[in-house]
Amino acid sequence: MPEGHTVARSANHFNKNFAGQITLVTSPQGRFTDSALLDKRELSEAISLGKQLFLRFQEDYLRIHLGIYGKWSHQSGPIFSEPVGQVRARFIAGQQLSDLRGPTICEVIDQDQFRAHLIRLGPDPLWPDFDGSLQDRFVSRAIKSSTPIGQLLMDQSVIAGIGNVYRAEILFRAGLNPFLAGNKVSETKLIEIWADSVQLLRLGVETGVMLTRENFQKLSVSKEDRYQVYKREGLECRVCGGVVSIALMASRKLYWCGSCQK
Repeated sequence: MPEGHTVARSANHFNKNFAGQITLVTSPQGRFTDSALLDKRELSEAISLGKQLFLRFQEDYLRIHLGIYGKWSHQSGPIFSEPVGQVRARFIAGQQLSDLRGPTICEVIDQDQFRAHLIRLGPDPLWPDFDGSLQDRFVSRAIKSSTPIGQLLMDQSVIAGIGNVYRAEILFRAGLNPFLAGNKVSETKLIEIWADSVQLLRLGVETGVMLTRENFQKLSVSKEDRYQVYKREGLECRVCGGVVSIALMASRKLYWCGSCQK
C-alpha cells in the first residue's frame, strides 16, 4: 500500500500539470459514476493528507485512496493512447493525462465531508508545522494511549501517512520496542519519532524512494539494502548482529530487532 510520500508526489503532479485548468474527467471502466459531476470543470488544487488524495474542483472534492491495488499512470503529449485495463477514472488537461486504476476509494464529497476527514485523520508529517501544533497533536494522541506504539504508528487517526515500511524503520531508528504502550513512551522519544517521520517522508517525496538507512542519500543502493529491518526477518541485524524478528500486529507484519529495540 502506498505510504504518505507517494500520495504527496501524486498531489505535486496534479498541482503542476492540472491545477487551474479545465479538466476532462471520464470513467472508461464505467464504475466511477460520479465522473460527470466533475467533467469539464476546473481542477483547483490537489491536497494530500496521509494516504489520501483530494482533488478539489471548486466546491467539490474527489477523494482517492489507492489501497493495496490502486495505482496511477501518466502520459504527456498531443496524442494519448486508449485506456488499457480497468481504468476507474481518466483525467485530461491540455497535454497531460492521468489514469487511475484499482483504488479502494474514488468518491465525490462536499466541503463539509472534506473538513470531517481533516478532523478525523491525524497530523501529516509532510504538512508545514510552523507552530509545532501538528507535532503536539501526534504526541498528545500517542502518549494517552495504552495501545502498542507499533500499532499507533499505523493508526491514521494518530499520524497520517505512515505505513508498514516506515513504521518498522522509524521504530528501529528510535531504538524502541514496537510492543511498548504509547503511554509508556517518553514525550522526548515521541518528539524524536515525529521529527524522524518528517525527515524520512520528505526524503521520500524528493527522491521517490523509501530510504531509511544512514547512507540513504545514495540512491544507487539496491532495494534490499535500503532498510534496517523491513522484510529482513531471520537475517542478521546490521547494527548488533542479532536476528531480525517478525510477528503479526493487528494483522500486519511487524519487523524489529529485539536487541536494538528495548
